[in-house]
Amino acid sequence: MSANDEFRKRTLARLDSVKNHLQTSPRGSRLNGKVCVITGAGSLKGIGRASALIFAHEGARHLYLSDFDPTNLPDLKATIEKSYPDVKVTTIVADAADEKAVSDICKQALQDEGRLDVFFANAGIATAQPIPAVSADQFMNVMRVNALSVFLAIKYASEAMLKTNPSRGKAHSGGSIILTASVAGIRSGAGSTDYSASKSAVNSMAQTAAYQLAHTDIRVNTICPGLIETGMTNDMFTHARSRGNEAKIGQLNPLGRYGLPQEIANVALFLASDESSYVNAQNWAVDGGLSGSHPVVPGKLA
Repeated sequence: MSANDEFRKRTLARLDSVKNHLQTSPRGSRLNGKVCVITGAGSLKGIGRASALIFAHEGARHLYLSDFDPTNLPDLKATIEKSYPDVKVTTIVADAADEKAVSDICKQALQDEGRLDVFFANAGIATAQPIPAVSADQFMNVMRVNALSVFLAIKYASEAMLKTNPSRGKAHSGGSIILTASVAGIRSGAGSTDYSASKSAVNSMAQTAAYQLAHTDIRVNTICPGLIETGMTNDMFTHARSRGNEAKIGQLNPLGRYGLPQEIANVALFLASDESSYVNAQNWAVDGGLSGSHPVVPGKLA
């Protein structure tokens, strides 16, 4: 077996292990008692769904799961309730960039549970057109869905997290706001101009918001995924597989592979948990190392 074949074999085994780790891992308690909101939870192959499952696995008290598309929300709710009957699940059909909808989700959490601990603003859209093909309306819509939704999440989640409720175990303000950005928001080369601009805005808001929320114990961080196999990237993966080129997907990063939604969800879990209590105002690249270097020929120093 060649070195490339051996590497490919190990990679496939690794991906399979990541996909199935919840089936073999014992229940955890890293989010025990926490009330969490996740937007963009509807895709069957999405980061939001993977995060909802691992949040439930780690003992979240109540999950509020929203998506603009209602199609897959009932299945997600049923899946969680079957595997984790102790976890409350509320699904909400909502536009993550609708101010009243975001405000209402936070108010509902306070009304139901008396507290809000985690808000994972994950909803977003991707685009791939060059600048001449992007209209002003399209640009503003991408900013609305990807950036305005995050601003609203920060605004209303922080307002809810500031509220104390000793009777529900919350004597002091605090919480974790997690935002899905992208490596495209760190530097060029990972997305179209409108998409990259929107994700740069998300990264900036995490930093500015964290400082505006100083001394509140409310943390704000972004996750910047690299190439992940989700519903957004499905066409690219399908095309590559049809041509027998799947092994080339993600070959430019040091790990030499693409990532899975579960690998982003693992980082969201860490940021949602108290284990990340000193992590704030950071843009976390989860990309196999892609953003750690300027373009370089693999194996060459110059």
